[in-house]
Amino acid sequence: MTIDEFSPIVHHVAGAVAVPDGDPGGRAGVAWHYGSPLVEQRAIADGAALVDRSHLRVIRVSGPDRLEWLNTLFSQKLDDAGAGVATEALDLDPQGRVLHHMGVSVLEDSVLLDVSPLGAESLHRFLTMMIFRSDVTVEFADLAIVSVLGPDAGKVLAAAGLPDPGAGAVAVSDDGTVVRGTTWPATGARDVFVARDGLTDAWDRLVSAGATPTGLMAWEAERVVSLHPEPGLDIDGKMIPHEAPTWIGPAVHLDKGCYRGQETVSRVHNLGRPPRTLVLLHVDGSDSALPEPGDPVTAGKRTVGRVGTVVEHHELGPVALALVKRSSQEGVDLAAGGVAVAVDPSTVDRDESVRPGRAAVDKLRGR
Repeated sequence: MTIDEFSPIVHHVAGAVAVPDGDPGGRAGVAWHYGSPLVEQRAIADGAALVDRSHLRVIRVSGPDRLEWLNTLFSQKLDDAGAGVATEALDLDPQGRVLHHMGVSVLEDSVLLDVSPLGAESLHRFLTMMIFRSDVTVEFADLAIVSVLGPDAGKVLAAAGLPDPGAGAVAVSDDGTVVRGTTWPATGARDVFVARDGLTDAWDRLVSAGATPTGLMAWEAERVVSLHPEPGLDIDGKMIPHEAPTWIGPAVHLDKGCYRGQETVSRVHNLGRPPRTLVLLHVDGSDSALPEPGDPVTAGKRTVGRVGTVVEHHELGPVALALVKRSSQEGVDLAAGGVAVAVDPSTVDRDESVRPGRAAVDKLRGR
């Protein structure tokens, strides 16, 4: 990666340390922190943090058939989504394995899909191939995303002359800036879509309004704690939607029409449970070494899971996301990357309820 490939914010803000080239999550080029990573995380809890997330790519889908067409492709119900709706969706393969996760912002004349740079080109290619006779246009939008989050996020947006749509909604300012409200990774999370050639000006506008420049490390720490997986880090080639419970509902609609991979989603929801789920790991911080994404989680000599994102949290210390077998989430000594780890009890999958389809079958059999 050359210096010209870094986000302009890295050169604009003193003390910025960029995510290096080769990052497995595709985050290279944006600021990981600005010199005080753990202090910066406090802005998320106590004020309004401003995070450069311009590594994400944005695809714009326009045309009169856009909502019905997208509804046939993705896991979210979009055919009746009105302008101003903010949601998420998954693109699955025929076996129900996760290929892409995306944010979805419904505007008056188009839909914006924001996606990891790792999957942007393949998602764009898939969408283009699936147009057939539908009256839609698919193109990359020259937009960048910065995120404001924390209890004072609304005040910052107001001071910057931008609307606050609230969680789960999208609003457009008089100058055309799109603001989306989300429920994660922290209180008051708002994503601001700005023209890439105006990224620095938009950044200064929000900082002048009271936001604190905060590195992506802080955002990632909150994402990990909120149990939201990221492509390239937490999602492996076998992952299905139910392995990340935070996706069910927000990104996966369980009562919509047919889409690729739906059979797997329906079968797991109605008849069974995934053998592993995403959990939060507390990592032994006494060792200077930490696990890395992709390291196995082991119980003795048995591999029982896979490590994803590893990050330092300002209150919890080193933490990680991991896909771990349900049978090994409690009462088992675990390790990863040569370091002791423990599953956070609040993230253990303890759901033993009878699945809806199984209950119906049992009823028919008189059980």
